[in-house]
Amino acid sequence: MMSVSYYTAEGLKKLKDELEHLKSVERPKASQAIAEARDKGDLSENAEYDAAKEAQGMLEMRIAKLEEIHANARLIDESHLDTSKVLVLSNVKIKNQANGMELKYTLVAESEADLKTGKISVTSPIGKGLLGKSVGEIAEITVPNGKLNFEILEISRD
Repeated sequence: MMSVSYYTAEGLKKLKDELEHLKSVERPKASQAIAEARDKGDLSENAEYDAAKEAQGMLEMRIAKLEEIHANARLIDESHLDTSKVLVLSNVKIKNQANGMELKYTLVAESEADLKTGKISVTSPIGKGLLGKSVGEIAEITVPNGKLNFEILEISRD
């Protein structure tokens, strides 16, 4: 049994789109590849057939995994989220106490994390350390390099 995952509307749409693509485009391609390999003769010595069957198995595993994730996905209602504390979907402006550097992150579900766009997972060390903190608090976060102290400067929602 898989645990519940929380998604933004954008993240849930991406999940649905990927699942639909795999089912409607990739699955027929895999079946076609198996049929073409089967038509080439003796299946006991047909490496192309074996490869096509293995690719289909991997595809079906991916589809099953995405279906399970989708079945346990919950859409986050942003209108009911508290802005006084850092929660999922919070935009957080923090200041590194060691070097004075200011950073902005949006805390998102693990599946939506993308550091290039400033989205960090709530399950990452920094995400975990920031959760539940209020403006003005210092978050002491243990990272692989040691401990970092971040001051929460601002919490907002888009």
